[in-house]
Amino acid sequence: MRVAEVVGRVLYEHGARCVFGVVGSGNFHVTNALVAAGARFVAAAHEGGAASMADGYARTSGTVGLLSVHQGPGVTNALTGLTEAAKSRTPMVVLAPEATAPRSNFFIDLPGLAASVGAEFHRVRATHAAEDAGAAYRAAARGATVVLGLPLEVQNAAATAPWSGPVPEVMTAPAVEPQVEPLLAALRAARRPVFIAGRGARTAGEPLTRLADACGALLAVSAAAKGLFAGNPWYLDLAGGFATPLAAELIGTADLVVAWGSTLNMWTTRHGELIPPTAVVVQVDHDPAAFGVNRPVDLTVAGEVTAVAEAVFDRLDPGATGAVDAGGWRTPELAQRIRDHGRWRAVPYRDESDESTIDPRTLSAALDDLLPAVRTVVVDSGNFMGYPSMWLDVPDVAGFCFTQAFQSVGLGLASALGAAVARPDRLTVAAVGDGGFVMSATELVTAVRLALPLLVVIYDDAAYGAEVHHFGPDGHPLETVTFPDTDLAAVARGYGCDGVTVRAVDDLGPVREWLAGSRTRPLVVDAKVCAARGSWWLEEAFRGH
Repeated sequence: MRVAEVVGRVLYEHGARCVFGVVGSGNFHVTNALVAAGARFVAAAHEGGAASMADGYARTSGTVGLLSVHQGPGVTNALTGLTEAAKSRTPMVVLAPEATAPRSNFFIDLPGLAASVGAEFHRVRATHAAEDAGAAYRAAARGATVVLGLPLEVQNAAATAPWSGPVPEVMTAPAVEPQVEPLLAALRAARRPVFIAGRGARTAGEPLTRLADACGALLAVSAAAKGLFAGNPWYLDLAGGFATPLAAELIGTADLVVAWGSTLNMWTTRHGELIPPTAVVVQVDHDPAAFGVNRPVDLTVAGEVTAVAEAVFDRLDPGATGAVDAGGWRTPELAQRIRDHGRWRAVPYRDESDESTIDPRTLSAALDDLLPAVRTVVVDSGNFMGYPSMWLDVPDVAGFCFTQAFQSVGLGLASALGAAVARPDRLTVAAVGDGGFVMSATELVTAVRLALPLLVVIYDDAAYGAEVHHFGPDGHPLETVTFPDTDLAAVARGYGCDGVTVRAVDDLGPVREWLAGSRTRPLVVDAKVCAARGSWWLEEAFRGH
C-alpha cells in the first residue's frame, strides 16, 4: 500500500466519517482512500468554505472534522477558516500535502504556518505512516486543530510498515485526582453562587447541573456554550454583552462566580464590569496556562470540567456540619422572575421598523416563532450578530455554533453547511450579515448540491455596520463601508436557491410556506434591517480596543 492509502484507512478506522475539501493532485489519493474506506466526501466550492464546513461539522457533531486540500494555495486558501478552528480548539485534522523542495512553486513553511495560527503540526513518515496518522487523529480528538503534513514524495511511496488494522489500543495516562477542597470550601461559604460555563464545558452539562442543584447555583454561559442548560429553570442564558438585564443584575450580585472552561474574556464579563468586585472568582480549566489570562481570579482548579464537577459533587454531604446550603437564592420568587424576564423576548423595546426596513429585533423574534424548536443556529461575525444569538432559542449546546474566535466576517454560511451535514435531522439556520454573505455566497452552489434543510437569514443593512457605527459618530467619511441596496435574494436564486426579500413581518409568509414544504432547496431571506444605531455589544467591544 502507498502511504496515502494507509493514511486514509487509518483515519477512517479511528472514526473519520466525513471529509470536506477541494481535490487537487496533491490530495487526490488520500481523499480517495478515505472514500474507499467508507467516508463521505463533501466537495466545497473553495478551500476557505471547506475549512469552515469541517469546523462547523466538528462543533455540531462532537467528533473530529476532516479537511482535505491541495498543496500550497489550497492550504493558504483555507487559512482563515483553519485559524478560526484553531482558536476555537475545534477537533480537526487538516490533510495538507506538502511540497518540501524550497524552490517549488508550491512550497510554504507548513510547520511555521501551523504554529502561527495556534494549530498543532504533525508530519507523516513512510516508515511510520499508520502511527503518524493515528497520532494526529488522537491529538485532534483531545481538542486540537492539527495540520497533518503529507510530503508529496512520501505519499506516493510504499509504506515500509503497511497497516492491516484494526486500530491498536491507545494507552492513556491515569487520571489525576483534581484538588477541589478550596472550591468546595468556597461553595460552602457562598450564598449567591453563579456558574458560568464556557467552551471548555460544552460536554459537561449534566454534571454541572447536578452540582448546581446541590449548591443552589444559578447557571449562565458564554456564547460558545449557549444552549448548554436549555430548559433548566435556573438558566440565565448568556453572560456578558448579550446578557439580559435580569442576567446582568443577578450575576452582578453574586458572591461566588465559578468559571467552568471559560477564561472570562471581555465579551463574557463586559470588560470586567459584570462580575462584582466583592465576588470570589474561581476558574476551572484543564489547561493551567488559561488561569487568569483575562482577569485576576481568587482560586484555580486544574482538571477536566466534568471530572472536577463530579469530584466536588461526590464530596458534598448535606448532613454534615458546614455542608452547602442548597437553598440560597433559589426561591420561588426568583424562579418566577426568570420565567417572566429571563429572555430577551420579555425585554421591552421601541420598534424602529419603517416603511422600507425591519427592526432586527422584531425580525429575530418573528423568526423564533416561525422556526421549529429543534434547530441549529450558526452565527457569522458582524454588527448584527447579537440579534440571532439573543433572540433565537436553541434546544441544546449542539444547536448553536458561534464563529467568533478569530472574529472574521464571512465564515458563517459555510460553517452552517458543515453543521447541516452533521445534523440533517434539524433545520440549520445561518445568520449572516450582508458583507459576510457576499464574501461566502459561492458556497450556495454547495448548499444546493447537498439539498439539506438550510435557511440563510441575511441581516442586510447595506454596509459593514460595525465600521459605520464605530467611525460615523466621529465624523469620518463612510463611503468605503456603505453600499447600494442590492437584491441579494435574486443573487441567491441565481445560485439555485429560493430567495425572498423581507422588509416587514408580513413579508415572512414565504418562509412559513418553505418551512411547511420539503426544505430540499435552501431558502435565503434578504432581510432589509434598519440601522439607525449600532449594537450596544459592539460599543462595549470597541471600548476594549
